[in-house]
Amino acid sequence: MIAQTQLEQFAATIAAQDHSGHATDHLARVKQNAEQLLAQVPQAERQIVLAAASLHDTYDDKLVPDVAAARRATQTALASAGATSAQQQAILAIIDHMGFKANLAQHQDLSLEGQLVQDADRLDAIGAIGIARTFMYGGAHGGRMYDPERPPRTKLDAVAYRDDESTVINHFYEKLFKLAAQMNTAAGRQLAAHRTLVMRDFVAEFLAEWRGEK
Repeated sequence: MIAQTQLEQFAATIAAQDHSGHATDHLARVKQNAEQLLAQVPQAERQIVLAAASLHDTYDDKLVPDVAAARRATQTALASAGATSAQQQAILAIIDHMGFKANLAQHQDLSLEGQLVQDADRLDAIGAIGIARTFMYGGAHGGRMYDPERPPRTKLDAVAYRDDESTVINHFYEKLFKLAAQMNTAAGRQLAAHRTLVMRDFVAEFLAEWRGEK
């Protein structure tokens, strides 16, 4: 049995100082989303899903300076929490391949458990909370809210996605509006459809106010 609380405590030490929308509240919501999706897909391995949900940001390059060292620390934490070698590899494979950036060049095949964790994480990137997190990330990294002279990018690779200059509003077009169609599960698609409408209404209102139409 994997000690889930121990893993959550380990992940919290990494997320505690984050101010870009990836703090411990994000981890708690992703786990909550995963629980909700698990109810619809009971054949998935629950321990794998919840462990990966809690650890999915522990070696994200947005949060740690040395990804390889952080990945090793995550594997050590899994072993300490009682995960078998097979469970460790399954969880690390999910984290390695679930990110939006990792799927830009080529779609990554995920296990059933990985599909649930990916959906759970992406659900927290959209909707009202997704809007708030997007502006938090933009503010934390010195991003501009909007520039009518800078249209959304239509072709992205992993380097351009993270490093090229864009705007917060462009991020909705470049990533967030696309996530509903990329959900793996029926439950994820249903939740994402509503949250996407929330975002589209917000962006329409934002642009109308920016242009002085309202």
